[in-house]
Amino acid sequence: MIRRRTQAYSAGRGLRDAAAPVARALAGSGAVTSLLLTAHAAVNMHLTRRPTNTPVDVAERISILIPARDEAERIGATLRGVLAQQGLRDLEVVVLDDGSHDDTARIVKEMAERDPRLRLVIGSDEPPPDGWLGKSWACHRLAQEATGSVLVFIDADVHLAPAAVAATVRMMRDGGLDLLSPYPHQVAETWAERITQPMVTWSWVTALPARLTETKHYPSMAAAVGQFLVVDARAYRISGGHAAVSDMILEDVGVLRAFKRAGFRGAPADGSAVARCRMYTGPAQIYEGYTKSVWSAFQPEPAAYGLIAVMLLAYVAPPIFAVAGPDRRTRLWGLAGYASGVAGRVVVARQTGERIWPDAFAQPVSIAAFVGLLSASLRGHRAGTLTWRGRPLP
Repeated sequence: MIRRRTQAYSAGRGLRDAAAPVARALAGSGAVTSLLLTAHAAVNMHLTRRPTNTPVDVAERISILIPARDEAERIGATLRGVLAQQGLRDLEVVVLDDGSHDDTARIVKEMAERDPRLRLVIGSDEPPPDGWLGKSWACHRLAQEATGSVLVFIDADVHLAPAAVAATVRMMRDGGLDLLSPYPHQVAETWAERITQPMVTWSWVTALPARLTETKHYPSMAAAVGQFLVVDARAYRISGGHAAVSDMILEDVGVLRAFKRAGFRGAPADGSAVARCRMYTGPAQIYEGYTKSVWSAFQPEPAAYGLIAVMLLAYVAPPIFAVAGPDRRTRLWGLAGYASGVAGRVVVARQTGERIWPDAFAQPVSIAAFVGLLSASLRGHRAGTLTWRGRPLP
């Protein structure tokens, strides 16, 4: 019996010894990948455009366009911030009530009666026309109503600083851009939000080279957020605007890609100093909100699974190797990879005003949650079961 135990121990040790080089290679690869991505994020945060809440004067006509569906709880605060914008000599605000079942339209109408710059357009609760998704159809209708030389699309849950629009328009014009999309500060209060919402800005800052996104017309180098999207009206109409991306779930990224295809320039920006948004308020909303659309950002599907593999290797595997690696070298590589991932989260959070500690320590959990949401989104898309606010999605 002692001999059998000795043989079993020797066999187990032999397997561990054989697996050690593989574990070291994986841990080292993950750490190096994480270090490179963190360095890239640090450079990007330095180069990324960042509108500030500094009053400037804008003479051209500005159209702020807001699609709203069942936003009675938030639309009033949003509109008060919009109507209080500074530095805009010629402003119109158009709200499209997109078939709301609450008091959204009544609230907007009452505010419009007190401020002639605000106008309400009543949409329909009927499904959008064939080939259109609801958000794109609403934005397209708003653009048709607009008369400004600059169109500013914002979501009904976005709160703007007093100089947000003027500062962004000035930055777009001075930079020779046709589109600028400042990512608002993502308000995160519950534990589920604190895990997932920092990924909204972190993802593009880490993945996309900031200045190349402005000059190159590759569709893959496109990041934009419909929460706050500022566009030149002429370029919007020439490129097709939302009509060019009528069936895209991520219509914001699609609009930027349409601009690039038409030869125009656009880019994302760090808008944390001029706008804030609380997208979701708990796990159920987060799950539904992300699974409805995130699949479309990573196509074709094999590329999505390649991304999942890289993210697991660079951010989830390192802390596992740091604790359970078969030898000291593997554990050190794992520790280095984990520390680098945390540092990347800190680099972005420090600039965007997001909570840093202790949340940054949970970066592997955030990545694992994102991987889970992406995987569920891909499955839902294949099965044809995705919906949003009661409307089926392709």
